[in-house]
Amino acid sequence: MILQAKNQLTLQEFLNLPPGEGDITYELVDGQAILKMSPKFFHAKLTRVLLNLIEQSCEGKGEVYPEWAVALTRRGRDWMPIPDILYISNERFPANWDEDEACPVPPDLVIEIISPGQTFGQMAAKAKDYLDAKVLRVWVLDSKARSITVFYPDAAPQTYMGEELLKDSLFDGLEFTVDQVFQKAKIPLDTE
Repeated sequence: MILQAKNQLTLQEFLNLPPGEGDITYELVDGQAILKMSPKFFHAKLTRVLLNLIEQSCEGKGEVYPEWAVALTRRGRDWMPIPDILYISNERFPANWDEDEACPVPPDLVIEIISPGQTFGQMAAKAKDYLDAKVLRVWVLDSKARSITVFYPDAAPQTYMGEELLKDSLFDGLEFTVDQVFQKAKIPLDTE
């Protein structure tokens, strides 16, 4: 759903919009407020597992957060996506920044979990937009395919499934398989 505006919204106009009711959240895309899909139970469980994995690996090196908006630029326009998870290293994050606002710089890693009604193609296009906005890495988790595709700024995407070991140079010592993520989240194999 798009919150229609007569004109294209600027970033400041978007930030001044009244908050959505309940768990309704919007992202700023091409000057429009676009409804972000509300996570369901399996999505939340996968988010928790990935947050824990990354948090254990990055302790003292950066921060990992769920559902934190980030102020970026997309095709020359203000863009404010809300990734399912973002990781930002101490090197990128301003040391004394303590505002209750959107993340002010591109994170090192963005993780998007495909929700019902979204396609892998849509998430791949969004991953390219993140990389163009100087995000270093994008992981797209597809629960139907039980895969994680890692998008790089300087290499072809790589898809991990089953027992393939996922390692990422952003995190020393972080190694896991997609099967381990789904097992820790206690998501049955026959789930759509």
